[in-house]
Amino acid sequence: MKKDIILCGVGGQGILSIATIIGEAATKAGVNLKQAEVHGMSQRGGDVQSNLRLSNEEIFSDLIPLGSADLIISMEPMEAMRYLPFLSENGRIVTSSHTFVNIPNYPDETKLMDELHSIPNTITLDIEQLAKDNKMMKSANVILLGMAAPFLEIISPEELRNAVARVFQRKGEKVVEDNMKAFDIGYEHSQKTLEK
Repeated sequence: MKKDIILCGVGGQGILSIATIIGEAATKAGVNLKQAEVHGMSQRGGDVQSNLRLSNEEIFSDLIPLGSADLIISMEPMEAMRYLPFLSENGRIVTSSHTFVNIPNYPDETKLMDELHSIPNTITLDIEQLAKDNKMMKSANVILLGMAAPFLEIISPEELRNAVARVFQRKGEKVVEDNMKAFDIGYEHSQKTLEK
């Protein structure tokens, strides 16, 4: 089994933390992993994108070819649209519905969301609002990871959840608790979506 994932968003949103958690889970599970960080890592507000390739077999390249990504996990809806050419025919998009307007010609938000919702296998959620409502402002990215968990398949949701605890362990019990709760909120949203 293999899973090619594009992680994308805007600098400062926690995309690399998602990659770290998935990487930790993959390593612990004995899954092969290659990662390529492509854009603007250090620029807050700039676009951030990472290719993450997971497989039970050997992986020869860290870059995902056009039209072959199984999953786009995006912290920002326009960024999800930016990487559509990489999505496979049966690929899935898991994205925040909260826009981060960081350019003067940002598209009309209603039209953007209508276009996004017209794409098959797309799940959206206002993770920023959920994080605010649950008083865990720094955990919106982990809510998104929880949403994506059922679709990674090569790593189980439980393996991902355990990786969340390990990655945040050095930051203290409260941070671990918040992020475990954030993961569960996102996961439950996906489960409800799949039941419909």
